[in-house]
Amino acid sequence: MTATDPDGLADRVQDGDLRIHELEDHADPDTAAEARRTLVERETDADLSTVGDYAFPAEQAESTIENMIGAAQIPMGVVGPVPVSGGAADGEHYLPMATTEGALLASVNRGLSVIRDADGADARVTKNGMTRAPVFRVDGVAEAAETVEWVDDNVDALREAAESTTSHGELLAVDTYVVGDSVYLRFAYDTKDAMGMNMVTIATREACELVEAETPASLVAVSGNLCSDKKPAAINAVEGRGRSVTADVVIPGELVEERLHTTAEAIAEANTRKNLTGSAKAGSLGFNAHAANVVAAAFLATGQDEAQVVEAANAITTMEAREATASPRSDERRSREREDGTTDLYAAVSLASLEVGTVGGGTKLPTQAEALDVLGLRGGGDPAGSNADALAEIIAVGALAGELSLLAALSSRHLASAHEDLGR
Repeated sequence: MTATDPDGLADRVQDGDLRIHELEDHADPDTAAEARRTLVERETDADLSTVGDYAFPAEQAESTIENMIGAAQIPMGVVGPVPVSGGAADGEHYLPMATTEGALLASVNRGLSVIRDADGADARVTKNGMTRAPVFRVDGVAEAAETVEWVDDNVDALREAAESTTSHGELLAVDTYVVGDSVYLRFAYDTKDAMGMNMVTIATREACELVEAETPASLVAVSGNLCSDKKPAAINAVEGRGRSVTADVVIPGELVEERLHTTAEAIAEANTRKNLTGSAKAGSLGFNAHAANVVAAAFLATGQDEAQVVEAANAITTMEAREATASPRSDERRSREREDGTTDLYAAVSLASLEVGTVGGGTKLPTQAEALDVLGLRGGGDPAGSNADALAEIIAVGALAGELSLLAALSSRHLASAHEDLGR
């Protein structure tokens, strides 16, 4: 044993010679991780052999974790393929999902199969803007008004300052809010294929220096919670954060009955009473059945910031029984009341604040990069931003499939039996 092998390093930490976060200064990342495992095993009597059996060099995770001891292995599956007609996504796609929730992928896959048989789904990113909202202190409302007036008159100067810190990000807008002697500036950026939180924080900090130099305002915090990051917030539901994306499909009535064992009217009623009325009574910011399930599993698989599932659950599910509407994909009149009495189902999910990227952060980890390869979306897109847009559209279609399948199971009273059949 030496002072730089795992056992020796663990000894040095226990003896107070080193701190646990200093191990990489004395050994390579894999040795440092093994030394921490050794230390934790000694002090907790835990067996970390499985945690330590990971498939990538620890140095590849250095930008995503501190005090590494190994990796958490979560089962990953795939659903699809499903045809997606999007603004960026086009063609058939599989969606990788990592989860520990049994029956989830089976349910989503059922929804995608029905969507596939209905000729696929449409999806569009309707708004894009990653936000950061610093808060400033002023003496009172007069100084607040002076600051707001200067900001409104000098957005170009703020843009020049902010964009001087990045070769990719573009400042789109600055919205102002006054609360007593606090001034909030909500900066919104196009971060292209990056999720962009680090990018916009650095850019906004630079812009804040200009605000302080030119106004009476003093910066208190570069994030004043009006962004709003990793918290349920109405502003994200209304104004959006990251990508605002909608996916929809029209499903023929006979397909609803044959494959989902219910009717368009029953699904629409379940959606209204559960997702809309029930959510309103609960004071929910998300009017959906379980959109977060699909988002979380896709986030873990593709290296997104899993805490931002909070914002992604800001979703509204729409279900309508429709008559006499022509299909956008053919001359066939898809939505009509037929002789057999079936009515077509219009289904949609709108996610107001889906924060995704295909470069940076966890997308660089080998497992997550491979999942992005399954989607054909690893790295930057051409044009810039198109890969992240496509990822948002495909996740939205996955969420739509999950909503469709669960609402069908509820309206046909098959939810409990489905879980029983799958042994969950």
